[in-house]
Amino acid sequence: MDIVDCILADHDRQRRMFAALDMARDDTESLGQIFNRLRNFLEAHAEAEELYFYPRLLQCGSGALDSDSAEETTDDAIDDHNKIAHAAEAAGKEEVGSDAWWKCVDQANLQNSKHMSEEERQGLTDFRRRVPLEERIALGIKYLAFESKHSGHYDREDKDPDAYIKENEHA
Repeated sequence: MDIVDCILADHDRQRRMFAALDMARDDTESLGQIFNRLRNFLEAHAEAEELYFYPRLLQCGSGALDSDSAEETTDDAIDDHNKIAHAAEAAGKEEVGSDAWWKCVDQANLQNSKHMSEEERQGLTDFRRRVPLEERIALGIKYLAFESKHSGHYDREDKDPDAYIKENEHA
């Protein structure tokens, strides 16, 4: 499966899981379970992108639409991943279903929605235009294997966007 399709499918799943939280608003047991699964999914998704998508984008991308370069796109994405993780972590410290918890969850949703929009418009467009389909399929298989391996629990570590770019632009 093409890594671009894998990422788009993950984005759809993330949107549906945030919507499920809204639908389960009065069921704190379900809220906690759905949120824990979503948080893990977001972490594994971000790490999979950072392992298989963004290094290749840095090597061959040039920026697409409203992004000036692959470096700019990647810098924004790594920073976004950190912001999403921080908001989700903050929610994990609050009582599930409380106003404080919802404030953190809403922040995670907002950061994630902004990130997905930029990524779909910039990074995925640049990738489709520059990476051959056969290579996108090979990367998609690795991406799916990583997510499958970490479907139970995954804690991604924050990354410094500048250091990440330096480590991966010539990998």
